[in-house]
Parts: sequence; structure tokens; C-alpha cells
Amino acid sequence: MAADMDLLKSALAEHRERLLKRQQVVATGIGFKTTADGRTADLSIVCSVTKKEALAKLRGSDIVPKNVDGVPTDVVETGVIRAQQPPTGRFRPAPGGVSIGHIGITAGTLGCLVRKGDQRLVLSNNHVLANSNDAQPGDAILQPGPFDGGKFPQDQFAELEQFVPIVFEGQQSDCGFANSIIEFLNFGCRLIGSQTRYGAYNTQAADNLVDAALGRPLNPDDVTDDILEIGPIQGTARGELGMALKKSGRTTGFTTGEIQQVDVTASVQYGPGQIARFTDQLLAGAMSQGGDSGSAVLNDDNRLVGLLFAGSENTTIVNRIEHVFSALGVTL
Repeated sequence: MAADMDLLKSALAEHRERLLKRQQVVATGIGFKTTADGRTADLSIVCSVTKKEALAKLRGSDIVPKNVDGVPTDVVETGVIRAQQPPTGRFRPAPGGVSIGHIGITAGTLGCLVRKGDQRLVLSNNHVLANSNDAQPGDAILQPGPFDGGKFPQDQFAELEQFVPIVFEGQQSDCGFANSIIEFLNFGCRLIGSQTRYGAYNTQAADNLVDAALGRPLNPDDVTDDILEIGPIQGTARGELGMALKKSGRTTGFTTGEIQQVDVTASVQYGPGQIARFTDQLLAGAMSQGGDSGSAVLNDDNRLVGLLFAGSENTTIVNRIEHVFSALGVTL
């Protein structure tokens, strides 16, 4: 092994600069060669590339030779190598997992990019992008979020496009029958000179499935399909009991967990007197904290499973991604 390593180090020193000049090669080193079956015991000079392309797409001068001075080479896709930066910083382009927020909130997390027609839109929570129903389409969205130093207008990178309203307990009812009775009672109060007035309110928030919203980037080049510390999404999957999960969020960064419960109905507190009930949710363990709301939740195959929106000290609540996509009319 020592003799082999000396040979590889000598070959690498001789050819390093020429290898690094090839398009998409961003690093070179010595490591074990990998095949479709996994890692082998054979040492090689490893060339890391931003994207692994078919040989037919490359110029001859950009193709990494199969060996140099008799030493085998290997090509591994790593993507662009960047200096590590906390997710609370300013990113351009902005990946999933970084700080974001409506101009009127503190901060949440950019989930991922989705498509609606020919538009690429930013996906996160209603309470992150739409200030829990209190926003209007066109409102400024900052990256980083206001709590993390985002300022208007210099850090505005998107505007609110659409959100799914959240129904809260105690919210004024839109039931026609109830409102007809209330109108009759209030008419009676006016007839007798009473200052009392009645109102119809929801006693229970039913049928919330998602806490979700979309932002439209002001400049398409200011966003990227990657998720910080995870990479690109490889499709969607239905969340099932016991499924392994991962996410990248503004507060806790990259964390993992598993689905501990399905078919969850939960009452979620948004603030004093603001409680909303959600049904058909996924519940995981302690893989998030405040500020991680909006994070995209994926399985081990990088398939999108859900949208993180709530939690406690030891639980994380996730909207099923199929409900999110249906409610907003989007796809990947």
C-alpha cells in the first residue's frame, strides 16, 4: 500500500494542473475507485466534477484519461464546491434550506423551487411568506429574513405570489345559515335599542391540510434548485410509517429523523389566541426548531415527502407534499 501510495502521489503531482484545467473538474485527490457496485479496494486518482457528462458531450481536451502514467483515474460528481456559510446569511443564488421571510415576520426557511406553468416559484409556509394570512400578493419577501438582517429593498429577492389561507379556531364563520341567524338577532337588537351585537365564529378549525405559500423570484437567477447540504430533489414520494427523513433548515441546518406517526390530527398554536387544527399530517421526532418552518423534507433517495411547518421540543409536524402540490397547483 505504501509503495502504491507513493506512486499515486508522484503521478498526481505530475498531472494535477493539467487535470484541473479540464472543464468541470473542481478537485483532484487520491482515493478508492468506485464502480456501479460500490467502492473497490483499488486506489486511483479521483477527479471531482461539477456534473458528470456522457463522453460524447465533452470536448476531447476535457475528457479525463482512464489512467495517467499507468495509474487509474476515477471521476466523481460532487457539484460546485463552495465555502460553507451559515443558512442565516445572504445567498445569491438562494438554495433551499436558507433564511427567508415576509417583510413583516422574523424568519423561516426557503423550502425548494416548484413549477406552475412556465414559472419557477419558491415554496415555503403561509406563516413564513404570507404572515399567517395577513399578507397580500405582491408583498416583499426577503432573503435573509428580517430577523437575520434582511432589509428592504436591498434584500428583497421575491414577492408573494399565492398562499393557502389557514382557518383558525374562533375565526369569523362563513356559514350562510349561521350568519342568517346572526343577522336576524342583530336586527332584533337594533329594534329594541340594544347595543349588543352577535357574531358567528368557528369553534374548531377543520380540514386544514397545509400551511403553504409561494413566492415569485424577482430574478430567476437568484434561486437554485439545490437544497443546502442535500443537493437536487429527485422526485416525490409518499410518506410512510418508519420512513427515514432529512431536511435542511434555517435554524438547525441538516438533520435527520423518521416518520413516527401518520394520519396525524394536531392543534397548532400560531400565537396568542391563534390555534389551527391540521389533519392527515406526518409526525417525526426532534429534527427541527423555530425558524425551520418551510423546510423541504426528503427521504433517503432525495425524494420530496413533505413541508415542515410546526413542532415542539421533541416532535416535528410535516404537511404531506401531495396535499401541498394539490392546494397550490404546482409540480416539481
